[in-house]
Amino acid sequence: MGSSPAPSGREPTFRDLFSEHAPDYATYRPRYPTALFTWLAGQVGRHELAWDAGAGTGQASIALAAHFRRVIATDASAAQIQEAARHPNVEYRVARAESSGLPSGAADLVLAAQALHWFDVDAFFAEARRVAVPEGVVAVCSYGRLSIGDRGLDRALDRFYDDVVGPWWPPERRLVENGYATLSFPFSELAPPSFEMREHWTLRELLGYVGTWSATARLRAATGADPLRALEAEITPLWGSAERRDVRWPLAVRAGRCT
Repeated sequence: MGSSPAPSGREPTFRDLFSEHAPDYATYRPRYPTALFTWLAGQVGRHELAWDAGAGTGQASIALAAHFRRVIATDASAAQIQEAARHPNVEYRVARAESSGLPSGAADLVLAAQALHWFDVDAFFAEARRVAVPEGVVAVCSYGRLSIGDRGLDRALDRFYDDVVGPWWPPERRLVENGYATLSFPFSELAPPSFEMREHWTLRELLGYVGTWSATARLRAATGADPLRALEAEITPLWGSAERRDVRWPLAVRAGRCT
């Protein structure tokens, strides 16, 4: 999950923003809705192999294994792969999305979940087309800002996102915020239903998730300061007496068939 976009034809420079916090990433990242994987599986004619590109710690890989006989999950970060949840039908490999090492015409489904913005997009799409079977499906998805549905909490989290760590977001973040809508998608596009990610989190889990943001990691690395301390002090009284609160993210999906 860490190669920065580069002009097509140039080798992307791998920037590993996640390895240092790979255990937190495995623990605190939200889960994708099961309906997403049911829909994706319904778009392909067979269910032999799915490739999860930029798999991180395997959040999507394990879910794919419920629908495909084999899942090959790749990530450029060895630390992320080390922390990935194990499953008998999932094989993890350290590899870049632009050069997966998979054979041509092998995968019924190619998925990049919350990862495309770290790739050389054109090179990945070419690799996905090569690896996919004829009429196979290539899908990318991303989730943006969270919402708790409480005005005070949402305002505090928006201020943190925009003002505190805002200057530290990599430029690629803009692609996530618009759901990859501005990217050219060179496949016969499908029309997915609407999806939403949901968690029922404690305050500790919410703060753990915010700590996995690339902007938070970059601020810490550059300044040595931990911005989560001030955020925790601000939102703890706003959290109230409830142990857990509902947290939601809109999930953007683009999917298309290789024709």
